[in-house]
Amino acid sequence: MVPSNNNIHGEEDSVPLEMNSGNDQDVGEGVLGVDQSMSGFKNFLWHGGSVYDAWFSCASNQVAQVLLTLPYSFSQLGMFSGIMLQVFYGLLGSWTAYLISVLYVEYRIRKEKENVSFKNHVIQWFEVLDGLLGPNWKAIGLVFNCTFLLFGSVIQLIACASNIYYINDHLDKRTWTYIFGACCATTVFIPSFHNYRIWSFLGLGMTTYTAWYIAIAALIHGQDKEVVHSGPKKMVLYFTGATNILYTFGGHAVTVEIMHAMWKPQKFKYIYLFATVYVFTLTIPSAAAMYWAFGDKLLNYSNAFSLLPRSGFRDVAVILMLIHQFITFGFACTPLYFVWEKVVGMHDTTSIYVRALARLPVVIPIWFLAIIFPFFGPINSAVGALLVSFTVYIIPALAHMLTYWKPSARQNAAEKPPFFIPSWTAMYIANIFVVVWVMVVGFGFGGWASMKNFIKQVDTFGLFAKCYQCKPASPPPPSLLHH
Repeated sequence: MVPSNNNIHGEEDSVPLEMNSGNDQDVGEGVLGVDQSMSGFKNFLWHGGSVYDAWFSCASNQVAQVLLTLPYSFSQLGMFSGIMLQVFYGLLGSWTAYLISVLYVEYRIRKEKENVSFKNHVIQWFEVLDGLLGPNWKAIGLVFNCTFLLFGSVIQLIACASNIYYINDHLDKRTWTYIFGACCATTVFIPSFHNYRIWSFLGLGMTTYTAWYIAIAALIHGQDKEVVHSGPKKMVLYFTGATNILYTFGGHAVTVEIMHAMWKPQKFKYIYLFATVYVFTLTIPSAAAMYWAFGDKLLNYSNAFSLLPRSGFRDVAVILMLIHQFITFGFACTPLYFVWEKVVGMHDTTSIYVRALARLPVVIPIWFLAIIFPFFGPINSAVGALLVSFTVYIIPALAHMLTYWKPSARQNAAEKPPFFIPSWTAMYIANIFVVVWVMVVGFGFGGWASMKNFIKQVDTFGLFAKCYQCKPASPPPPSLLHH
């Protein structure tokens, strides 16, 4: 589904933050075509900018392939730590997403007071940092955000190959990576987050089915004979699992782009929290059920599908996750497309085909990296420790503190501390806690553990592994050996 060229960005109708009245649909979509019914139906499916669209985008983007690796993390952490860390990092992620939304509103209002127009321009996180804190912060934000989104896209591609293998193992996972790399490249035709309305809705539905299939299938399977629940067993495994959960709830690297696609961005503040609460209903039951059923066996299987018996329900879950991972690939890649367009001077181009062609070079390194590092599961933890920890936890907390460091900035702040934070002092205490905790536990211990585990995968399977964690082929029947 491709929009007409006259609304290529879906952003040229960007609404000033001060506008809180009027018909949202009319403001967001502009003039309808001659055929009102067809155009209205297309807008309903294609153009989203409401609070509900933002909620679906956040929830759908937050839990994709990582749903399949959380049982693996539970086997590393144990049941209690697995549940507690999900709740803890879910709340921590919601807090820093709130900080990002506050900084976006601050930047947007300051720029609009200067009569800066954002017609045909998508605001991104590094531009917010540049406008509020200067070019050095812009560079830091650009490097971390782009690198994280690059590897986030790599992980989705790896997950596609890992999942399809459980339906069709006639091709190895590396070959499937080639195929799905080509499929995911079609996301170059999706202009912006405005255009993910139907995809976000479908993606969340698909993940919901998969999560509850995993939970119910594990309970029906029951506990393996002589099942062992020894986690946490080793420090390296514990912090690797903890960092995967930090990665799980660090999906708000695209918060600014989602907000910019909203008709009323100032309403975003608590959307990520509400999305996280729903995600808990998917991640906790499925991971807990799998760990209860299979225990330490999960330590050698980072994909939950690998231990569940083949059935029609499992095949449906695999197919739905493949579609959702395609959607999530687009979520992670779209901000990279925007950055690349700005670099090559194509961001204002109105032709969707010209922009799609300009975007294609972004997909090539993603494709290549997915083939080099096919380590589904361990790569999540490495990306979480080294990139997510800074991109969506440490940098937003530091940026918020520095933006409102001066009393005048606090006095004129576009957004005051939320109702549950009594003062600016309490805001600073909360932000300092985030920075220290994530720096020490997430980046420090998590980085040490996840890289040690990642290096172990390289030593065991090698780079460019043809079929990571594939079961060895069964020997031919004895009767065939005599011919």
